[in-house]
Amino acid sequence: MVEKKDRSQKGFTLWFTGLPCSGKSAVADKVAEILRGKGMRVERLDGDIVRQDLTRDLGFSREDRNENIRRVTFVAKLLTRNGVAVLTSFISPYREVRARSRQEIGDFIEVYAKCSLEECMRRDVKGMYKKAMKGEIKEFTGVSDPYEEPENPEILLQTDKDTLEESVGTVLRRLEELGYLKSHLKAGRS
Repeated sequence: MVEKKDRSQKGFTLWFTGLPCSGKSAVADKVAEILRGKGMRVERLDGDIVRQDLTRDLGFSREDRNENIRRVTFVAKLLTRNGVAVLTSFISPYREVRARSRQEIGDFIEVYAKCSLEECMRRDVKGMYKKAMKGEIKEFTGVSDPYEEPENPEILLQTDKDTLEESVGTVLRRLEELGYLKSHLKAGRS
């Protein structure tokens, strides 16, 4: 049974970052489902979906990637300040751009889905890494374009070592520690 929506909910943005196929979206989707089940107002902003509508005019050059994240940051900021839990999943490869997003949004929790390049390649059902290795895809993060790992993320997930459930648990525990889920998670404990 879904709980009644909490109108006093404090908004925040969980910013999932990591290499392509690192598990960002899988973890974010599951966390969003759990938060919704607890009666929270939740929005998901996913790279593939956002690029179909909000940023379909952009490519994958550094400038276009930065503009993509700028637009997503604007949306996340509006939702966050209106009491919504926003879960984004974007490669967002550049530290400087993530830092600007953090500053702009305010209640920003960086979640690094750390996964080895080898495991990301193994998970790649679309064959993007193979195409990038052959030079068929230009400016591909982790192959021909850099990924700058977060230096101090609030949440570090080892998605190549932990199960999906373990990663989801890590996110939920940390949200509770940071005070974003206090009333939601503790209410169900005996």
